[in-house]
Amino acid sequence: MSTFHDANVHDAATVRELLNRPPAGRFAVVVRRTDGMPVVIENEPHLRDGTPMPTLYWLVDRALHEAVSRLEGSRGVHRYEELVKPDELTGAHARYAQRRAAAIVHAEFVAPTGGVGGTRVGVKCLHAHLANWLVTHDDPVGAIVATEIDIPDTVIELVRP
Repeated sequence: MSTFHDANVHDAATVRELLNRPPAGRFAVVVRRTDGMPVVIENEPHLRDGTPMPTLYWLVDRALHEAVSRLEGSRGVHRYEELVKPDELTGAHARYAQRRAAAIVHAEFVAPTGGVGGTRVGVKCLHAHLANWLVTHDDPVGAIVATEIDIPDTVIELVRP
């Protein structure tokens, strides 16, 4: 049974504005700032046309996205693989894949694969790891990124319905 739930009309319009385009699939806001602005969305594991969507959690907050982009640009992505224990990273990928599998609505489509950001090993995208950490507090790379960019106190986790 799927755990996926839809965004409301207000969130859909806000996320469209934050992305500067319409989202390609269904989603729900799962982390917000204290003022209600979306920080992280959970994507349905398939786009509207049935294409697998490997990225379950997507960082949509512009300020955090820019801060993470600066980290990626200055320090690179793969450096973070050396900062965490391999088994912890492997575990984060496996748990991410399990959460995404639980959110699948259309079992008739080809399932997305991989872990955080669609990769099976290593680190592909710091934005995806931070989004995963903000939702679960269970991603060793996301935890380091959160520390390095100093997440403001105005970011809170949403309690799921």
